[in-house]
Amino acid sequence: MANTVIGASIVIDGEISGEEDLIVRGTVKGRITLRENLSVEQGGVVEADIETQNATVSGQVTGNIMASERVEISAGGKMVGDLKAPRILIADGATFKGNVDMDV
Repeated sequence: MANTVIGASIVIDGEISGEEDLIVRGTVKGRITLRENLSVEQGGVVEADIETQNATVSGQVTGNIMASERVEISAGGKMVGDLKAPRILIADGATFKGNVDMDV
């Protein structure tokens, strides 16, 4: 399975959609719609509404996440927005401000 990596110095302003995993190390503003998995790594910044299967946040996300399977905010990850997923994990040391909806 292929991964697409948005590098640390890359800034994307617009809409991203696709069928494969996406790793964000840079900055994305706009909207992200993926059939597979999204990983926002440490140092990555996303200002977007996100629809995906699984999301892992180790960097910063401002926007709503709707995942069909799981959302994980790792220790050190920061999230401001609403989460909607059947399984949600917020690690000790993570920062989260928003609402949680697990009734999917």
